[in-house]
Amino acid sequence: MYLVTGGAGFIGLNLVIALQARKAQGVAVCDRLDHPDKTAAMVHHAPQAFVEPERLEEFLQRRGGEIEAVFHLGAISSTTATDWQALQRNNIDATMALWRWCAASQVPLIYASSAATYGDGSRGFDDAGDLASLQRLAPLNLYARSKHETDMAIRRLLDAGAPAPPQWAGLKFFNVYGPHERHKGEQRSIVHKLHGEIAATGRARLFRSHHPDYADGGQLRDFIWVGDCIDVMLWLLDNRSVSGLFNVGTGQARSFLDVATAVFAALGRAPDIEFVDMPLSLRDKYQYYTQAEMARLRGAGYRRQFTAVETGVQGYVNYLAAQS
Repeated sequence: MYLVTGGAGFIGLNLVIALQARKAQGVAVCDRLDHPDKTAAMVHHAPQAFVEPERLEEFLQRRGGEIEAVFHLGAISSTTATDWQALQRNNIDATMALWRWCAASQVPLIYASSAATYGDGSRGFDDAGDLASLQRLAPLNLYARSKHETDMAIRRLLDAGAPAPPQWAGLKFFNVYGPHERHKGEQRSIVHKLHGEIAATGRARLFRSHHPDYADGGQLRDFIWVGDCIDVMLWLLDNRSVSGLFNVGTGQARSFLDVATAVFAALGRAPDIEFVDMPLSLRDKYQYYTQAEMARLRGAGYRRQFTAVETGVQGYVNYLAAQS
């Protein structure tokens, strides 16, 4: 049985569906059913077991011997979160507790880090993973800081020779988009937001640039189709000798204007884009450029090509149309 924390959420649910399609021996989901979409997902894709986060320790005591691998994707994922104590409990302490359990039980652990740990990108996007490289990074918000501190805590344990899971991987996901993200509200991908705007009004709104090096709509991100993220995790599951901290992006930055144009094209509409001022509260925390360095994952043996924005957006728009 595989344990997926956050398994009723965005990336987690896509992983649960993929594991079930593989005819896996069973999937246990740890999550909170705090949105109707998440509740419906657990009905349509019923796991072998479901456990609330507060009862995970008890579940592991009872059924830990059945677990073959842990995918830890559950977290407070809002980049605007302000409660550091809640982030500490949910993002750092919970991850470290699973790390200790996996080390003691000799169960592989794959956990979600984040590209947000790279801050404004001025210090690069190198996922080398050694402590000196990690210490150079400067996250811009508390969510990113929580993920960064987790990565560093794990690195310090490894450097000290402390017990570790037989396989571990921390995945720095870049800008993920795809099915099952509606419940995320304002944290949804720009693809989902633009689809809703364009379908309702015929027009898209993008942030005006407040940086002299970037044109309006020219802000750049590494947008990655959720199916590619799932493929990386399944590949790791099949390659137990691979451990480390890895970027999960396409390695190709694309502009928000590119994405908006792709959504219009997928809907069969001519582009109609309005630029609006970015809220003052975001301007000093905004990433104008992200692009994953993918050499480490490629060097570890991952060979599949990543989905181009135009292809991924078309597939996503087709999915959304089928759901309406």
